[in-house]
Amino acid sequence: MTLQLFDSATRTQRDFVPVTPGRVGMYICGLTTQGAPHIGHLRFAVAFDVLRRWLVRGHDYDVSLVRNVTDIDDKILRKAAESGEDWFALSYRNERYTTEALDLLGVLPATYEPRATGHIPEMVTLIDTLIERGHAYPAQDGSGDVYFDVRSWPDYGELSNQGLDDMVAADDADPRGKRDPRDFALWKGRKADEPASANWPTPYGEGRPGWHLECSAMSRKYLGDTFDIHGGGIDLRFPHHENEQAQSRAAGLDFANHWLHNGWVTVKGEKMGKSLGNALEVQHLVRDHDPLTVRYFLTAAHYRSMIEYHHGSLDEAGSAVERIAGFLRRALPGRPVVEADPQVEIPEEFAESMDDDLGVAGALAVIHETVRKGNTALDEGSRGEAAEIAATVLAMTDVLGINPLSATWGGANGSREEELHEALDALVRLQVDARADARAARDFETADRIRDGLVGAGITVEDTPGGARWSLKKEY
Repeated sequence: MTLQLFDSATRTQRDFVPVTPGRVGMYICGLTTQGAPHIGHLRFAVAFDVLRRWLVRGHDYDVSLVRNVTDIDDKILRKAAESGEDWFALSYRNERYTTEALDLLGVLPATYEPRATGHIPEMVTLIDTLIERGHAYPAQDGSGDVYFDVRSWPDYGELSNQGLDDMVAADDADPRGKRDPRDFALWKGRKADEPASANWPTPYGEGRPGWHLECSAMSRKYLGDTFDIHGGGIDLRFPHHENEQAQSRAAGLDFANHWLHNGWVTVKGEKMGKSLGNALEVQHLVRDHDPLTVRYFLTAAHYRSMIEYHHGSLDEAGSAVERIAGFLRRALPGRPVVEADPQVEIPEEFAESMDDDLGVAGALAVIHETVRKGNTALDEGSRGEAAEIAATVLAMTDVLGINPLSATWGGANGSREEELHEALDALVRLQVDARADARAARDFETADRIRDGLVGAGITVEDTPGGARWSLKKEY
């Protein structure tokens, strides 16, 4: 089967063919570390984690994923000045918060995660090349800024499908030094009110890098002049990704072959953000919800669609997780942590959905249908068949990073959770058996009272040909 991905640059869905057979180079724009991340910030990481897993599991590619850290930026310096903290301390603390949040959500570590401040020489080399080729110039006001000349590059605007004259001015630097207000900063000269530690010496004077330059320099260093996939949030397509592509190709680099952009997490139709007062930090969410539930919520929608967060969103995701986990616990009793077997065959319907631009919704439908078949097999006493079905469910959920029995989610607490579930199962079974006895004696008042008590405790009892089966309506 051929993997097809929607390419934002051509605005078409096309076959994915890597530059080097068997290998994939992928660069995704990480976070600017001015604050702790909320789920809107991390939606991109989960989306591209699913892509990475499918490239490996579904197509046997060797994937190198580079996710940068923008650890020097106007916002970081402004936040640090407001708090009186050193900018690098603030940035590093928030970088650690981000790493912790990514770990909580089961996002696999990047192959490499470079910081912008560690790649100044590569950025200067790129600036030199652009000036030599006539696509960049030092500021006319002697500020030490260096700008990309957008009118020197005829293809500027092709990624975002805009005409140059329709674009707003770039607001990243003082326009008085620019030839055109839409020219953007490659290098920012030192400002009197900024700390000396936030500046580096260059042939153009002391200063710090422009945001767009960072990613072009770092992707080139770790993935080469040409690589397969560049990804990030849809809000980065312009100006960030547009500028990345323009400066890289103007420097003579082929740059990215595919562009992928994920949608936002919204609240009441608005992009989630701290400025709206609707941000939901991961560390706060996991106090009341299992991290796997948050992961499922961010995974369940197609990566290019918007996800609307509302009261109850995570409860719905938790119920879906519990349906999968409940079956796996029944089918694989006494095994609190079970990793997916890489040799287990992925169902064709699942693979077809994933190969269709990562159709996660269709893939989840296959998972839940398989879980239903597995529960039926258990109800009919076919434990061997159920165990085989469980292995398939483990394989599929592992692709999406939502295997409930994985050490990622169970870890050291896995056996304790299994013990709690077994104890709860024993208590519920006593009630279920008592209800069955009451019904057999036609004491329906007692049977209904037992059922209502279980429902009140968040437990649903379903009568099946193989006997009563219980499940949790909510996490315990």
